[in-house]
Amino acid sequence: MKLPNSIVFYIVISVTGIFLLSLVAESAESASYTGWEKDSAYNSLYNYKERDSFKGKVVKFTKVTPLPGMAPGTALVFDEGGDEILVHICPWDYADPEKTGIRKDIKTKISGSWATIEGEDVFMAAKIKQGENFEFKVRLTKDGTPFWTMSPEELAKETSSSKE
Repeated sequence: MKLPNSIVFYIVISVTGIFLLSLVAESAESASYTGWEKDSAYNSLYNYKERDSFKGKVVKFTKVTPLPGMAPGTALVFDEGGDEILVHICPWDYADPEKTGIRKDIKTKISGSWATIEGEDVFMAAKIKQGENFEFKVRLTKDGTPFWTMSPEELAKETSSSKE
């Protein structure tokens, strides 16, 4: 029995569509935040009660693995008047350097918390502000909750309220 060409066409289109949808779903789920979870050892190092901030310029971006077994993260090297500071921003899959919108070599203010990780002092960013109109927030001020651990609804609420 031979199927009509129109039925074969719809079968091929349907199978192709299902295949493409599965690829999209897989890529969305492949974002790796391993070790960056809200209650992880890494996030327990962030102390929102002892926030600090400093001004300077972004020198360069780098990829870091803060603790063994963690997914890679986005970080930057910051020049605070001659002192270079390693600043952890977020998981790489949440925002790589390009997605952050942060630019090098312009006046920048960074807020967050200091931590010692494997004997090295690092700064865990909560907010990075450049100029009057740009800021990249990755943690709540009130309790240090990382944005990448929030539900899409919580994140939408937080990002819309920060623009008001």
